[in-house]
Amino acid sequence: MRSTLQEFKTFAMRGNVVDLAVGVIIGAAFGKIVTSLVNDIVMPPIGKMLGNVDFKDLYWNLDPGKLLEGKEPESLDQARQAGAAVIAYGQFLSILIDFLLVAFCVFLLVKVLNRLSRKKAEEAPAAAEPTTRDCPYCLSAIPLAASKCSHCTSDIDPVGQAAGAKG
Repeated sequence: MRSTLQEFKTFAMRGNVVDLAVGVIIGAAFGKIVTSLVNDIVMPPIGKMLGNVDFKDLYWNLDPGKLLEGKEPESLDQARQAGAAVIAYGQFLSILIDFLLVAFCVFLLVKVLNRLSRKKAEEAPAAAEPTTRDCPYCLSAIPLAASKCSHCTSDIDPVGQAAGAKG
């Protein structure tokens, strides 16, 4: 039992799991913000421009004979209370706009992150020129300008070719 708890603790505290949990929590909070933006800021002006339409009440009644207290239902809630089958396309439009805004925000975030990673890659210093080479006889690392190997004492051509045999 103790080892299982230890394994779970190790699993749960790994960087990827914690990062994922933080991402899910922030994503859920961001989703609520976007939903509020759509329902409370974007849709009311659009409804006003379309003649005081409340998108929450846009629906098609598939059971026109269902009455609530002897009258045709005037809102989506009333139609549902009457037991009518409805297609709530107003709510679908709100959720669709909600999704498009979230997708656009994620697109912008990925675009910025890609730009930053490209900029980092461009700013990375170039690989330094090598300052050593291998001795052709003993394969030990020696300075580029060396004319004698300090390990095997062979004469070495400074440009990389052997000038003599081991001495």
